[in-house]
Amino acid sequence: MKKFNFLIVCLIAVFLMAGAGFVLAEDKIDMTGTWDADVKLDSGNTGAPIFVLKQNENKLTGTYRGYFGESPVKGTIKDQDFEIRFGEPGSEAVYKGKIDGKKMSGTVDLGGQDKGTFTGQKK
Repeated sequence: MKKFNFLIVCLIAVFLMAGAGFVLAEDKIDMTGTWDADVKLDSGNTGAPIFVLKQNENKLTGTYRGYFGESPVKGTIKDQDFEIRFGEPGSEAVYKGKIDGKKMSGTVDLGGQDKGTFTGQKK
C-alpha cells in the first residue's frame, strides 16, 4: 500500500511539473505583429504610430510608420522589457517600455528634441 501511495504521489508530481512547463511555454512573450500606438509628448503634441515588428529570440526588427514617415526599426526584448530605436544616429527616436500580453506602454525620447509616454495595442 505504501508503494502504491508513493507511486500516486510521484505521478501527481510529474503531471504538475508538466503542467507548469506548459503554462510557461504559453506565457512566452512574442512581439511579432502589428502594434498601434498612442504617443503623448511633453510638448503637448500627440501621435499614432504603427510598428510592424518581428521578434527573433531577444532581437526586434521591423518598421515604424507615423509622423516621421516610414523607417526601419531595431530593438531588443528581455522578459517584459523592450527597447525600439529608429532614425539617424545622434537623433534616434527611442521607445522603452514593458509588454503585457497584447498591450505595451512606456516612455519615448525623440532624439532629445521631445519626450513623452506611449501606450500600444497589438492588432
